Amino acid sequence: MLYNLSSSRNLLVKSLHNSVIKNSQGGFTLIELVIGMLVLSIAIVMLTSMLLPQADRAVETLSRVRSAELAHSVMNEIWGKRYDENTNANGGIPACNSTSPLNPGANCTDEGDFGVDGEGRNDFNDVDDYHQLNITDLMLDSTQTYADVYINYGMEVTIAYLNGQAQKLITIDVTTPSGEVITYQAVRSNY
Repeated sequence: MLYNLSSSRNLLVKSLHNSVIKNSQGGFTLIELVIGMLVLSIAIVMLTSMLLPQADRAVETLSRVRSAELAHSVMNEIWGKRYDENTNANGGIPACNSTSPLNPGANCTDEGDFGVDGEGRNDFNDVDDYHQLNITDLMLDSTQTYADVYINYGMEVTIAYLNGQAQKLITIDVTTPSGEVITYQAVRSNY
């Protein structure tokens, strides 16, 4: 029996060559895996060190926006009221302390008398009624307090005269849950 050695040798060489090619193309080496994990871990550390501080800033920003929302709602309510208890409700004519000989106005309320004039929260009718309004007071036309809606916030309203009794400075201090006090101010003139 004669064997064809050359053909069997060729088959063996082809078989070995194919297995070497398959093994070298079959996956990653251990060094490549370690380097890949190292690069991935560095990237994750960099991302978290950049993103986590941003999350804290996002919370602060949200607190500031809610603070502005609270102050704006109270300021709009105050702005819609007449200047003083002694100012005519018909457009402020005559204004308190008016020196017009034709239509003199009554004296404006003394700053020491600012605050509630005995009326309920829904009956505030002039700017100085809001003096010392705070977070625990009822909201307008509601059974809820500001504290019920703005949890962990603080608020204090103060009213003071500027330029004698010609203008009132409305100051709303809002304290955010993180303890930051943000002050909002407006000036209301006697007209």
